Formats: sequence, C-alpha cells, structure tokens
Amino acid sequence: MQAQTHRGSRFDVDCTVDIENTFENLHAHVELDGNPEIRLGDKVRVHGEPVIVPYGTRLTLRRTATVSRANALTRAWTRVTGNLECFELFDVSFTEEREL
Repeated sequence: MQAQTHRGSRFDVDCTVDIENTFENLHAHVELDGNPEIRLGDKVRVHGEPVIVPYGTRLTLRRTATVSRANALTRAWTRVTGNLECFELFDVSFTEEREL
C-alpha cells in the first residue's frame, strides 16, 4: 500500500531499500512506490535507523522517504554545477610519453 502525504513542496512516500555488500556488488538502491517523478535538484531522504550490511550479505527493507521539491533557482544551479562537474571527467590527456 502506497502512503503519499503532500505538504506543499514536500511529500512522503513508501519505498524499498536494497543494499548489497558482496564481492560482486556494493550498492544501495531506493525505489519509491508509485514511481513519482524526481526532477533535477529534488532531494530524497529515507527515514529510519542506519543499516549495517555485513560483507557477503544483501538486505531489502521497507521505509518511508520524504521528497523535497527543488525551486527554479535550485534546479538551474544544479544543472550548471552538474555540467561543470561532468566536464571534470573529460579532463584527461593522452600522450605518447610516459612519466615515471
């Protein structure tokens, strides 16, 4: 059952948290019930106690999350800074000489 409570630019929604800490995978994924649209700059906060997943195990649990909508200025700022951070990934050089 999906719980979705709206409070202006914030709303609560149930979610599934999947955490894996194995040799093959190290990840933590959150899937919001009903797949609400998450837009650029929005924040998602998952509530509950911190979880420790020992090496070699995987855990799936249910929690509640709060989605806070970004305003127009925050969305624009996120777009600009995100693009700049992406360009840092392209800051590589390929030369024939190897430095030791």
